[in-house]
Amino acid sequence: MHFVTGGAFNGKSNWVKDFYQLEDTPHLWISAYRGAELPAGTVEWEKKDVVVLEGIELWLKSLAGTALDVRGQWQTFLQAWKSWERGAEGRMLILIGSDITKGIVPIDAEERKWRDAAGWAFQDTAAAADQVDLVWYGIRQKLK
Repeated sequence: MHFVTGGAFNGKSNWVKDFYQLEDTPHLWISAYRGAELPAGTVEWEKKDVVVLEGIELWLKSLAGTALDVRGQWQTFLQAWKSWERGAEGRMLILIGSDITKGIVPIDAEERKWRDAAGWAFQDTAAAADQVDLVWYGIRQKLK
């Protein structure tokens, strides 16, 4: 599992496309930014070796419950995705998420919940990932 994060509109998607040479590599790209729902399972992934999930912060916002509930749900997704990845040689899951945890703390309680849940979920994603990269202004910094 590879987790790529950084600021919004900072080149994460382009960096992933270039790094993995996705123009020439069969892959499945699922984007919350284009309105895709959070994948509930991995059945549709079975014929792909590379799967990219983009916009994970938006999917976190769509999960119900407290920030801790959202974190628990996210951990369940991570476990299922890691299991899929281990299921066959050469599989790679790439998670892309914009960091929303910096700046002024939102006044709105729902926005604060989303920010807290995203912070915890990104920590859990980084811990579960084999590789973690931060991309700012199109420049990659390897964290793990």
